[in-house]
Amino acid sequence: MKRLLITLALAAVLPAAAQEPIKIGLVTALSGQSARAGEALTRGLQVAIDEINARGGVRVGNQSGRKLELVRRDDEATLFGGLDSPVALAIVPIANENKLPFMDPWAAGTPITKNGAKDNYVFRVSAVDELVDKAMLQYAQKTFNARNCGMILVNNPWGESNEKGLRAALAEKGVKSAGMEKFEPNDIDVVPQLSRLKSAGADCLFLVGNVGPSSQVVKSLDRMGWMPPIVSHWGPAGGRFTELAGPSAKNVHFVQTYSFFGKQSAVGEKVLKALMAKYPDIKGPGDVTPAVGVANAYDAMMLTALAIQNAGSTDGPKVRDGYYKIDRYDGLIKTYTKPFSPQQHDALNENDYVWAQFIDNQIVPVGVKQ
Repeated sequence: MKRLLITLALAAVLPAAAQEPIKIGLVTALSGQSARAGEALTRGLQVAIDEINARGGVRVGNQSGRKLELVRRDDEATLFGGLDSPVALAIVPIANENKLPFMDPWAAGTPITKNGAKDNYVFRVSAVDELVDKAMLQYAQKTFNARNCGMILVNNPWGESNEKGLRAALAEKGVKSAGMEKFEPNDIDVVPQLSRLKSAGADCLFLVGNVGPSSQVVKSLDRMGWMPPIVSHWGPAGGRFTELAGPSAKNVHFVQTYSFFGKQSAVGEKVLKALMAKYPDIKGPGDVTPAVGVANAYDAMMLTALAIQNAGSTDGPKVRDGYYKIDRYDGLIKTYTKPFSPQQHDALNENDYVWAQFIDNQIVPVGVKQ
């Protein structure tokens, strides 16, 4: 169990004695190629926790206010990848068996929340593969007039989740595919797979893979001298993608749930101000990277605080039911109206996505000037 718990980006509500702070557990990559994503989750959670504590903490039953405390552990992204859906899927039965609320602010695998458990304790403020896959097809058609996209997917359960979703999205629209190729997370050359897709007439690529593997796809395309439009899941946003992929990193368009560029809501302005005050390296929107980690974690923490308050307890089953009782929350990503129910454990949907690319090592919404 310890081996599994040190490999996943998660926020879990841990039981606490009455006078102790409520401990929020975060296990994620704080070093390695995905360290930026882990730091973004940390910052999003910490800014939310600071805000909650500054106003007196979380009311729990007849207690006037309980402070929150963030507890972190570093998985270095060296075992299963830290932010990967395969690890989340391994954690799901453990959380459900132990009746421990598990809030996922990153991993997007569809079965994480739709896990089939009668008593489901897994919630998410993040992208969902089956919805992202529909959005990827729509974006490729609208932006690049793509008609024959090929799939290049990491060979693990996350890749499998997206293969299923992409095939369903293509079938729904009656669109053909140039084919599907898999690559291993540690592959350093995927020219053979890409060559087969090129020979099949692919006019765009759907890419699913985290930072390192995605960068190898881009470098393999460079070696081939072939650069079709690349429409990607958000894996490249999680770390040192531009450093690893090189100049062609800018050609990858990937999905996000939020950006601090452009006009912000009152919540967006407040969060950006708090980030700049707390973290000296943040001078403006471009320094909040990846913004998706900050935004998902911030809203996930705020919703979790509401669930605890609704529960009047830190008891797992009561907190789970507390999520269902959330009526409305004006969040960073959006205004949430009854975001959770026993049938729906994902707070975000396909209307909550934006498309971005790397410009000068910053994640910028496509078409938005810095």
